[in-house]
Amino acid sequence: MDAADRSAALASADERARLLQPLLDAQGPEIDRRHELTPQVVDALAANDMLRLLLPRSLGGQEIHLLEHCKATEAIAWADASTGWFVNQSNVSSATSAAAMPRDAALAIFDGPRAGLAWGAIHGNSRAIRVDGGYRLTGKWSFASGSRHTTWIGAHSAVQNPDGTSHIRYGHEDIRSFLFPRDKATIIDDWQVLGLRGTGSDTYSVTDLFIPDEHAPHREASEERREPGPLYTIRSTLLYAAGFCGVTLGLARRMLDTYVTLARGRHSRVSPSAMANNNAIQREIAVLEAKLSAARAFLHEAVCQAYDAAAAGTLDVDTRMRLRLATTYGMNEATDVSIACYRGAGTQAIMDSAPFERRFRDAMSASQHAQAMPPLLAMVGRHIIGTEGNEARFI
Repeated sequence: MDAADRSAALASADERARLLQPLLDAQGPEIDRRHELTPQVVDALAANDMLRLLLPRSLGGQEIHLLEHCKATEAIAWADASTGWFVNQSNVSSATSAAAMPRDAALAIFDGPRAGLAWGAIHGNSRAIRVDGGYRLTGKWSFASGSRHTTWIGAHSAVQNPDGTSHIRYGHEDIRSFLFPRDKATIIDDWQVLGLRGTGSDTYSVTDLFIPDEHAPHREASEERREPGPLYTIRSTLLYAAGFCGVTLGLARRMLDTYVTLARGRHSRVSPSAMANNNAIQREIAVLEAKLSAARAFLHEAVCQAYDAAAAGTLDVDTRMRLRLATTYGMNEATDVSIACYRGAGTQAIMDSAPFERRFRDAMSASQHAQAMPPLLAMVGRHIIGTEGNEARFI
């Protein structure tokens, strides 16, 4: 049993994440400066087996409960949001790909505690031409979070026949995830952003790259799913959402913890009383605590409901919609808490030397992710009313 396996056996993912917090705290400014995780952090993630949390047990992974995964991403993000973002992105990408791949191919790619996977968002400007034994892939993708720390990268694309027509499989357009070694891609160092800088979410491209069939899973097709666990029935979109919600909750918790610490020891220059004795600040902190705790409780409840239903084979649209609501609502509530803490901290918050500035930038960047967008709340509302459209890909 290697060090990572011993660590996994001794503590839960949440406990291991908390043990990493001092290191992540210390490395956070350097992660932000480098626009990627430091070697010390990457080594620590591998040593604590944090990149195989959701990988099937049949492939050497931990296949933990989704609730434990949410708690782990929250605990990591409390110390450094970019690391938490990478841990969630890589775990969900790896697990859902492996669950739909031939066993030997998955074992070869996701072998060992440093196994990870990064890719960018799907779009309509790529080509994956069906050929004998696989596909010819061409395109450019952005937002490959964590790609500087993985040896494999991937891309999503609709499949075309050699004559250019759409390839239909299982009754609809065939959209696949294509996995290939990172050194096969042209990497564009363009991750110059407000926050979450340490994710190193570069743009990359490939041209006419051959991808064998065994490296091109349809992650969402039940016909190709080889793993029976509840995680893989929930599917990637909601797995990403749950973990990213955990990241934003961890960020907001750290902002609130820091705001409380500041209030205990500071006297505002524009107030006649110390912050700790200011009734408005006292009320605000109580409300922020309630908002954050309520959002976290809703997430955990919805995650457990979805996981239990998936395990029982009864996961339906209502339960999926509830998890979608909890994740989108939670990300937005966490954002509101982070903003309030930043505003409440006054000029202290704008200093590079203070603990607010970098985390505020991270919170604002996380809030812009598609998983937090208000139209998703409208989608759930339509479902509750009974006027929903064709929105299955968001749940």
